[in-house]
Amino acid sequence: MTIRSLLFALPLLLAGWVSVLIAVALVTDEAPAYVVLFPSAQLMQHLPAGSAIIAASQLSITVSSAQPGYAKALYASGARLVLPAGLPGCLPLPAGFRSATK
Repeated sequence: MTIRSLLFALPLLLAGWVSVLIAVALVTDEAPAYVVLFPSAQLMQHLPAGSAIIAASQLSITVSSAQPGYAKALYASGARLVLPAGLPGCLPLPAGFRSATK
């Protein structure tokens, strides 16, 4: 693999990875928390009801809620990019497998 191929493939790999994370956040409610990158002032003033801010910095906030469809609610409140946080692995194991692996 040449350097030119790597310079082309790495940004595509990163974009694909972020796309999968966005899809997981929007389609499932498996994540115990969400990282909002580049939070806007509008989002901070209009966080969905039941939100708990776990951590905050200039570039991101980490929030949690038991509300179903919370990632969609964050986007509706003005979030720019919402990614899942705190998942145990690539895909959560079904309940039957969790008890068998412990």
